[in-house]
Amino acid sequence: MSTENFQVWEVKTPYLNLHCGLGEGPYYEPATQTVRFVDIKNKKLHTVSINDPTDLTTLTFNEPVTVTADVEGLDPTDKILIGAKQGLAILDRKTGEYLYISKIEGEGLDRIRSNDGAVDPQGRFWMGSMTDFGKGDFRPEGSLFQFSQSQPPKVALTSLTIPNSVGWSPDHKTMYFTHSNAREVIAWDYDPSPASGDTLTLSNKRVFYQHVGKGEPDGFRVDVEGNIWHAVYGESRVLKLSPEGKLIGEIRLPTRNITCVEFVGEELFITTAGDDDAADGEESKELGGGLFRVHVGVTGVGHDLFKL
Repeated sequence: MSTENFQVWEVKTPYLNLHCGLGEGPYYEPATQTVRFVDIKNKKLHTVSINDPTDLTTLTFNEPVTVTADVEGLDPTDKILIGAKQGLAILDRKTGEYLYISKIEGEGLDRIRSNDGAVDPQGRFWMGSMTDFGKGDFRPEGSLFQFSQSQPPKVALTSLTIPNSVGWSPDHKTMYFTHSNAREVIAWDYDPSPASGDTLTLSNKRVFYQHVGKGEPDGFRVDVEGNIWHAVYGESRVLKLSPEGKLIGEIRLPTRNITCVEFVGEELFITTAGDDDAADGEESKELGGGLFRVHVGVTGVGHDLFKL
């Protein structure tokens, strides 16, 4: 599984082959032993048992749902936080209905939808916006927002085309953000103290990792050793990046468009998107949109809870 110091894992078959249009946002629920994930293109939220791939439930919506998180004080089997087209909402998982608690502001909002995001150590949600499907070519009209329920969303970055995952180092002193089409992972110094709760808490912006290749870095998670496990859309692989931003390993998969990862113990669950460019019968097309899993021998840092 390793060649000298560079680690390689290879996954041949999916755990669940749903043929998602754009599978994204995997999120582990320890209490129910399930992983939930979205299909942004097909406007669905799937929840599957980690012990039985046939134990699957699906909710379908009338607009894209892009990311999810748990909420402090709420049972996630009942209600969770979701990124919907216009911003952040609370989803009732039993009825499939949701209520917006904070909306993206600005001009041209009919063209925009939310994308990936995560809860920070203070319980706020960071989420990007980008050109919605059906609006022509993606434009640099997106932003990165910091959401809290107590005030309107704050803008951290503008003029983004495909803002993607957000995450923090194990000590919460570094925040990472991926701008996919720029092929870069940005890092900032981050102030995790409670006193910083009303500020953007970011400084010392720098490029942590610059990707070279035909694919684009998509979603990621951070492990307890500070490594970033980063999906690459278009390259059939997940990268393992050291805390210094060096490529130290990769997971190879049988389909091209790898979108995001999630830790379940020492395993990674990996979402993918459909591969419409592949020929009929080609493996990448047959397995595109599937959910994969692989043992990587390290655990993730886990998720913070959104504070209502």
